[in-house]
Amino acid sequence: MQQLSYAHGAGARPLIGQTIGQFFDEACDRHARREALVARQQGVRWRYAELREQVDRLACGLIRLGLRPGERVGIWSQNRTEWVLMQFATAKAGLVLVNINPAYRRSELEYALNKVGCRALVLAPSFKSSDYLAMINELAPELAAAQPGQLRARRLPELRWVIRMGADATPGMLGFDALLAEPTAEERAALQRLGQTLQFDDAINIQFTSGTTGNPKGATLSHHNILNNAYFAGEAMRLEPDDKLCIPVPLYHCFGMVLGTLCCLGHGAAMVFPGESFDALAVLETVAAERCTALHGVPTMFISLLDHPRLAEFDVSSLRTGIMAGSPCPIEVMKRVASQLHMSQVTIGYGMTETSPLSFQSGTDTPLAKRVSTVGLIHPHVEVKIVDPEGRIVPRGVSGELCTRGYSVMLGYWGDEQKTRDAIDAAGWMHSGDLAVMDEEGYVNIVGRVKDMVIRGGENVYPREIEEFLYRHPKIQDVQVIGVPDARFGEELCAWIRLRDGETASADDIRAFCQGEIAHYKIPRYIEFVDSFPMTITGKIQKYVMRQKMKEKLGLADAETA
Repeated sequence: MQQLSYAHGAGARPLIGQTIGQFFDEACDRHARREALVARQQGVRWRYAELREQVDRLACGLIRLGLRPGERVGIWSQNRTEWVLMQFATAKAGLVLVNINPAYRRSELEYALNKVGCRALVLAPSFKSSDYLAMINELAPELAAAQPGQLRARRLPELRWVIRMGADATPGMLGFDALLAEPTAEERAALQRLGQTLQFDDAINIQFTSGTTGNPKGATLSHHNILNNAYFAGEAMRLEPDDKLCIPVPLYHCFGMVLGTLCCLGHGAAMVFPGESFDALAVLETVAAERCTALHGVPTMFISLLDHPRLAEFDVSSLRTGIMAGSPCPIEVMKRVASQLHMSQVTIGYGMTETSPLSFQSGTDTPLAKRVSTVGLIHPHVEVKIVDPEGRIVPRGVSGELCTRGYSVMLGYWGDEQKTRDAIDAAGWMHSGDLAVMDEEGYVNIVGRVKDMVIRGGENVYPREIEEFLYRHPKIQDVQVIGVPDARFGEELCAWIRLRDGETASADDIRAFCQGEIAHYKIPRYIEFVDSFPMTITGKIQKYVMRQKMKEKLGLADAETA
């Protein structure tokens, strides 16, 4: 009988049945004298006892504003200590933290705040080219004449509080530092009493997932979702209290706040921030100066580190483990990370925001062949199945849509029952939209997106396979493959290629490299040499943007896809 593509992640360790606040207090007591948080750009270095004091002050401050459990509080900021404090303080106060993408502009901010009915917004003054103060004042000009907490804005009807970071004062806004005032004994006692009333299935976090069409959806996650996912991610990395995790990935995303800060809390490790956003040189400097033992990043970040002209100047031999995730991890990049960055125990992770985020992860002892060709095994206490278009489980070795079920599946999309039902079926399976293959041992390989699969003349072509082949070319630094409409074959392949610095190549050179090595129908018809790829702030490649640009360039906007 054929073995089917189903697996259950049995775990020796039980799930954690606590709220984040309860777990946080115990962890801070247990690791009180250990280093907890280092933010080099802000000159902050706190031990766990100090982190707890700051978090408790902030939680009491938020409650003092009149915010009640279940109400939504937005945070719009780059990686700063205030972000980390808000993450844990809202959890202790029972508030729902709403992560707002630092790249959002006015209309996106307006949509996010109103979609979930944010009662308060905490923001940084600015970040890169974004003037947050100007944007919120344009959306809510009523701020100029309002007292803090008394906002009544026509375009943001639910918002009452705008809280700004930094030392300066802005009309209508409360200074963040005011929330860190010394609480009274009664306020501290009330915070502890409140913590005992919260349940681990309560919503605690909303993250907006960017779709290719329509408005973003608010994936709503519980204490139970993200606390357990963070813990088991750390277990796979073998994270210990003596470890220091360098976190260059954004906090507004699960990679930063779940697999980063919350993962460190779960294992008593130190959270180390090299800067407000990713900068390869700052990461190398921080790893060397702080003797970091772990590092997170998406493949494009690791590529930037490996190709940095000053890499050899820094002693990064302290590195051991970490997570590479966020988008498919090229095999050649993975090998270089293990050798040149000394991350012999680096793990590969796969998941989605809606699953808190990880569903799969390799282990530190996963054989190299498996680590460079799969996303590992299913996480503890999670199930996986791979199904055909009719929803039937396919045999192992056959590709289909990956579905997961278990504690990590989100509560739903905020205020979108239909979209929730579209994503999570009646049996509780979260449909990923990713194409995957499971081998005989249960290891899974992601071969592409259901919507990214290219059908050329009746042949199913997976862009990931062609990308992995092209990575072998010595002149190619990065490559992305997409399908574009074609009148004859329905779709044709197009490769966007970024060459290594100082290298040159022609489209014919690339095709010659493919001849005789891969099937003729897998050789890209169109080849574009580019300096960069369109991507989200978390480093995910936006293939739909690439596809649209090629359709416009090639005059294929009106072509029909077979």
